[in-house]
Amino acid sequence: MIHPLSDVQTKNIGENTNIWQFCVVLKDAKIGSNCNINANVLIENDVIIGNNVTVKSGVQVWDGITLEDNVFIGPNVTFTNDLMPRSKQYPKKFLKTNIKKSASIGANSTIVGGITIEKYALIGAGSVVTKNIGIQELWYGNPAKHKGYICKCGQKCNIELICKNCKENIK
Repeated sequence: MIHPLSDVQTKNIGENTNIWQFCVVLKDAKIGSNCNINANVLIENDVIIGNNVTVKSGVQVWDGITLEDNVFIGPNVTFTNDLMPRSKQYPKKFLKTNIKKSASIGANSTIVGGITIEKYALIGAGSVVTKNIGIQELWYGNPAKHKGYICKCGQKCNIELICKNCKENIK
């Protein structure tokens, strides 16, 4: 479903993907199946969005960003793709940012360009992420700091790296 009040130029959209009102999706963007692109989202050309991805309202997905399968992007998350931006001056190549499978980024976080957030990682709301994030790591704050580990089920692990919910050991 593409809302009639959106400007969707790409034909590269998988089945059962919803794009809500006031979105702009440029012609070369690739969006997988079963995604939910909420209102007021901008998706540029050199963007790949996997399957089962949720992008909440107020997000701009700039050139050079890849969101793998099952990624969650909270409302008003800000991505960057140029460390030295200037008006009307463009880099030869924009920075590449990779958000790996099943990672989640909380509302109002800022993700500085050129980093990777690994599988199942969780970024807390309002964080400023300037470094690569490891598999199943929990980071939050400004600047974001490593605060623990997250189980694949979404719960925080205890100090022994065992999930309190499903008892998985992530060591």
